[in-house]
Amino acid sequence: MGSPEEALAPDERLVLHRHPHWKMLFWPVVTLVLATAVAGFLGGLASRRLEGSARTVVLLVILALWLGVLAWRCAAPVLSWKSTHFLVTDRRVLVRQGVLTHTGIDIPMSRISSVQFRHGLFDRMLGTGTLIIGSSSEEPLEFDDIPQVQQVHHLLYHQVFDEERRPADPQWGP
Repeated sequence: MGSPEEALAPDERLVLHRHPHWKMLFWPVVTLVLATAVAGFLGGLASRRLEGSARTVVLLVILALWLGVLAWRCAAPVLSWKSTHFLVTDRRVLVRQGVLTHTGIDIPMSRISSVQFRHGLFDRMLGTGTLIIGSSSEEPLEFDDIPQVQQVHHLLYHQVFDEERRPADPQWGP
């Protein structure tokens, strides 16, 4: 998904656009720092103790392993974080995620029967939590790592409540 506006209808208004909380990126950053330190240490050790083509081969192997770890443990989570979008419009809630395989969920405001949130002590310290949206036809959907989940809950609750109070539009019927 290039931008959230691509998923909106022409007269639909975007109210909120969020990515998951940055805590998703904590372990990839730790991995980057540790992998770089280990690769630097091993590269320095190889440079001091080996000579000629053996040193070149070992340094290339260390570089390849370092790049592999970064691609697997750092780049993939960052791409996943960047490609996950939580959107609230004046009509619906949208969740879009994926780089190669895109998935999406759309929940019309009129189908939302309950909005809840859950966050423990650690989540409260970080300002994140799980948003639980109850739909009138399915099991509740849980969205983890929503930044400022209480504010999102409040906003979504008022969006749903305002939707219920809004008079019927003659163009769309009752």
